[in-house]
This record gives sequence, structure tokens and C-alpha cells, in this order.
Amino acid sequence: MTAISHPIPPVYDERSEILILGTFPSVKSREAQFYYGHPQNSFWRVAAAVFEQETPRTIEEKKEFLLRNRIALWDVVASCEIEGSSDQSIRNAVPNDLTPILRTANIRQIFVNGRKAEQLYNQLIAPRIGRKAVRLPSTSPANAAKSLEQLIREWSIIRSC
Repeated sequence: MTAISHPIPPVYDERSEILILGTFPSVKSREAQFYYGHPQNSFWRVAAAVFEQETPRTIEEKKEFLLRNRIALWDVVASCEIEGSSDQSIRNAVPNDLTPILRTANIRQIFVNGRKAEQLYNQLIAPRIGRKAVRLPSTSPANAAKSLEQLIREWSIIRSC
């Protein structure tokens, strides 16, 4: 395995109040050059339902959705060795530097999308910045244990921050 660098810049502005971190872009997201690009990943449907808005389709619509709802979006990992899209295969992870986001925006809460993002965040980032993150259930198609309705219910916490 060779190391792959994160190809997608973070989305945020000075009005962002919550930061949602995934682990590392999937193969489909890397191909699409934007977050949660796999059609079976429910991130965009869940986020839109939480904010009672239309599901964004294009990259531009997705960026506008995030900024309109004061959401910053990025990933924990800047580079790693990974097999396909499997978070469980991540090795030799190098964390992203959250400093630019935290200096620019008044981030009130950090959320992580799934257990692996939580594990990597707690291991690689939390000790550096001294902030805890709240784990949300993964929106990945690999998380078949949760229905769309359950995900929407549990992700609703992001709206109250």
C-alpha cells in the first residue's frame, strides 16, 4: 500500500459554528472530488432532513448548504495508507491541521461521523487541540444497522448547537 493524500479542501467560513469530521474520502468521493460522493452514503440526505431542506445535488449546492447552515466539513486524516474505501484498513494516518478552521470560525462543537473517525480524532487530534468531539452514527453504506430515520433522529443534535 502507498500513502494517499487528502485531495479535497475543507469547507468553512467565518460563520461556521459546527465542524463535522469524517475519516478520509472514499474512492467515490476522491473521484467526485467532494465529500460523501458515494450515492449510498446518506450524509447529504440526513443533513438535509435535519435542516428541513432539499437534498443538495451538485458540489456547489452542497457547499452552499454547508455554509448556509453554519457547518464546516473536513476529515480527520490528511494522508494514510488505505485499501479502497475501508476505514478499517487505514494505516499510518497523518492528521489534518484544524488550526485554520478553528482560528477563522467560532466552532462551538466538533462532531465525528462514525467510530473510526472518533478513534482517529481522539488519538491524533484531541490531544493537540484539547477539544472533545461528539460521535454521530456513520452515514456510510457500511453502517446498515441504522435506518435513514434513525440516522436523522440521532444527527438532529447538530441543529441544536
